[in-house]
Amino acid sequence: MTVAKKPTIPAQLPEEMPRVGNWFSKNFGLMIVKLLGWRIQGEFPPEKKLMVALAPHTSNWDFVVAMPFIMALRLKASWLMKKEAFFFPFKGLFMWLGGIPTDRGAAGGMAKQVASQFKQNEKMWVAITPEGTRKKTARWKNGFLRIAYAANVPVLLIAWDFPSKSICVDSVYHPTGDLETDMREIQKRFHKYKGRNPSNQTDLNEAA
Repeated sequence: MTVAKKPTIPAQLPEEMPRVGNWFSKNFGLMIVKLLGWRIQGEFPPEKKLMVALAPHTSNWDFVVAMPFIMALRLKASWLMKKEAFFFPFKGLFMWLGGIPTDRGAAGGMAKQVASQFKQNEKMWVAITPEGTRKKTARWKNGFLRIAYAANVPVLLIAWDFPSKSICVDSVYHPTGDLETDMREIQKRFHKYKGRNPSNQTDLNEAA
């Protein structure tokens, strides 16, 4: 009896997902992920606006794996970059790819700026690695939660799991508004996944 292989990426994607790219970029990305031998586990939620928390981030290989998937999905994953980097002739390209120019010195801080971008766009998924570093850290940066609070959007948890060579769409977390409670619960949900360098991951006891 032949067992059908699971697809590399989901056959059906929600209409609410922000999209970018074309046939060429999609198929180029799909070719790369197939060569790498990775696949996506889980389904994307039908949400127009999300914070996307990506973990465990333990290696530069995380982005080598993630980028072809973003292309294959034609996902417009928005990301934060200091406003000084948005200069001609790259500004248009960065904006098209999902870049969000930020000013760390602006009144109201980063959360207010990104929340404003959420209001201006019909669809937006903003991706952040909460650890903020590839090295081992006891505390994750809480900026992604502060943005979720300010924009009133849920948080999609997506994990790299190197042993199974899977990008795992774990769950949608609806923040309570309590930073400690939300961070502890999110870190616990990620704990079952293993990055390329597990020794760099946050310990569950430390997360608590």
